[in-house]
This record gives sequence, C-alpha cells and structure tokens, in this order.
Amino acid sequence: MKMSELHLPDGIESHVGRTPNEVGEQLADAVAGFLAERLSSAPRASLVVSGGSTPLPFFHALCRKRLDWDRVDVVLADERWVPEDDPASNTALVKEHLLRDRAIGARFLPLKHPGATPEEGLAEARRCLAGLIEPPDVVVLGMGNDGHTASLFPDAPELSAAMDPDNDERVVVATPASQPQRRITLTYRFLSSARFVALHLRGKDKLATLQEAMAHTEGVMEMPVRGFLRPGLKIYWSPS
Repeated sequence: MKMSELHLPDGIESHVGRTPNEVGEQLADAVAGFLAERLSSAPRASLVVSGGSTPLPFFHALCRKRLDWDRVDVVLADERWVPEDDPASNTALVKEHLLRDRAIGARFLPLKHPGATPEEGLAEARRCLAGLIEPPDVVVLGMGNDGHTASLFPDAPELSAAMDPDNDERVVVATPASQPQRRITLTYRFLSSARFVALHLRGKDKLATLQEAMAHTEGVMEMPVRGFLRPGLKIYWSPS
C-alpha cells in the first residue's frame, strides 16, 4: 500500500519521504518554522512530542535547527511510569535524542514524578504543566496498530475520561490491560487543541491501520486516533 492509495478526508495533508531520515527532516523543517513564527509574536512556544523509535530521525534533525530554544517548552504526549534509567522511559529518550545540540536550552516539563504509581505522581504532573500556555503550539503524535495514540489506548479503563472533549484536565492516568506498564498521558482535549498537529508514521502496517481508522471515523473509542483525523492534520510517512 502507498500513501497515494489512501483517500484522505478533506483538509488533511500528507507528506511522504523515501526514508525515515527524509521524513524526519521534512517534519523538523515544518515544526521549526511553525515554532519560529510563534516565537516572533509570543513570549514562549510549546512542543509536545511522542516516544518510541519512529521520531528519532525527527529529533536528530530538529535539535539542529536554529531557534530561540530557551523560549521553547518541551512536553511528552505520554510516559510510562518507569524510572528514567529504564529502557522504556520516554523521558530518557527525549533527553538523549532531542534536548541536545542547539535544543539543549529548551525547558523540559516532565510527566514522570516521584511516586510508586502514576496516581501518586498525578498531582505533581498537573502542577508542572499548570504554567504551560494553552492551546499548545505543536503536537507530534505517533500511532499504534491498535489505533491508539499517546497513551489513549482502546482498552484503558480511563479512556472515556481521557477522550472527553469537556474534560478540563491536561493529564490523566492510563492503565491499559494490553500494556506491561502503567502510564500517564495528555488528554484528547489538550492534544487536539494544538495549533499544529502532525501524525508521524513509518511502515506499510501503519498505513493499513490508518486506512482502517479512516473507514469508520465515528468509532473513536475503538481507535482513539480517529479523533485527530480532521481538517488541519498533517501526516508524515515513510515506507520503512
């Protein structure tokens, strides 16, 4: 399957590259340009990123862009409730691959805080994000083959609250039965309100998932990514 074979809803842009590095550079150019424009008229700008291996080329390209990084707030879309020295830590991933080079001066707002469970650290996570200007400027999401994005998993018992567009909270606990770790995630309302929203995908399996999601966009609770398939979304994809 190719991106050109998908019938995207009106108002959704697609950006395709031959390699992950090519797509990462495209996305980094777009994000850096948007942040620079925001910083020309706002005191600070915010960037929400996702973990995993897919965004690494994007991180490596973005951290080299010339920006007033001291005025950029970086937040994760979600985090596993694991120590920072755990290989599954998205915090460690962002610090190693994004918050370096020119981006070393960005302000990182963590989701993971002291506490044995995400419930114990939730109040501190909310306090940490309280000063973040809303709506966020840029959100870059990934997607799982079950249609989840961030930690908005179909089998999370907290999904209904997390997807509620009237939920004023910015961050909630997520405990999907399919996942080995408990999690903390930004809410749908907060993520979807961003001025610039991108879906960063890699591989033909993700195109198949995207096709399934677009076939029945009303079933948001079955595939939470469907909530973001609306005008203004920018999809970046490479075949491998």
